[in-house]
Amino acid sequence: MTVSSAYVRPEIADSGASDYVALLKPRVMSLVVFTGLVGLLVAPGTLHPVLAGIAVLCIAIGAGASGAINMWYDADIDAVMQRTRARPVPQGRIAKGDALGFGVTLAVASVALMGLAVNIPAAAVLAAAIAFYVFVYTIWLKRRTPQNIVIGGAAGAFPPLIGWVAVTGEMSVEPVVLFAIIFVWTPPHFWALALYRSGEYARAGVPMLPVVAGLEETRRQILLYSVILVPVSLIPAVLGFAGLVYAAGAAALGALFLAGAIRVRTARDESSAQHLFGFSIIYLFSIFALLVIDILTGLSG
Repeated sequence: MTVSSAYVRPEIADSGASDYVALLKPRVMSLVVFTGLVGLLVAPGTLHPVLAGIAVLCIAIGAGASGAINMWYDADIDAVMQRTRARPVPQGRIAKGDALGFGVTLAVASVALMGLAVNIPAAAVLAAAIAFYVFVYTIWLKRRTPQNIVIGGAAGAFPPLIGWVAVTGEMSVEPVVLFAIIFVWTPPHFWALALYRSGEYARAGVPMLPVVAGLEETRRQILLYSVILVPVSLIPAVLGFAGLVYAAGAAALGALFLAGAIRVRTARDESSAQHLFGFSIIYLFSIFALLVIDILTGLSG
């Protein structure tokens, strides 16, 4: 019996504002909004503070829309996973159709507002980010391939591109580098989580790497991507749009990330994977914060 066929729609109870906030995946949104804001701050040129605020709001709304649509589509597997079964759709606090309608409305509104208030290119990149997360990652990849996180991770790497294009109206190499940092960071980040949640993914029928290839291969892949992440994170300093503060901080953070990945490979326990997952979030926040510090202190370039 598949997860989808086993899913029983719960009786819908009264929903509150907090349930709709939960649909937006606020913890995930915070990282998305921050990296988008950094893309906006490091871009050359200026954007009126009101328009900058609208751009960040649109990124937040777009990310929340993606989360709501994801919860609509994944209600069946969310119901059997411990870390997701308390979400409002599997708990019956919000109907699946309402979650879908909420997400689609927010998606359209965020793209329209970005296009009308900021610029069309930024709206186009935002629309591409939402579409990629919903159609490529959630609907196509997540249940079909252990490479779901590798390819689908691109969805979470869009925010710096959106922030940059909101200011400049065009794409360039710098935001692509920021995209690459998040893209390479995503697999070890999520695979660390999957290591100690592999049983849940197996029950849900999601072919995460530990389920398909085993724990040892996942540990090896985490280390491989962590090794790649360190030099990729230093590219902003190499290209000159980040300075010594960023370079030193990125090198130190990269060494800590790599040490955590080595520990995951050698210790082979859940605590090392949990530690790396937690640190990976701090790592990405810190890397992007260092870019802003370089800009504000005038130490880049």
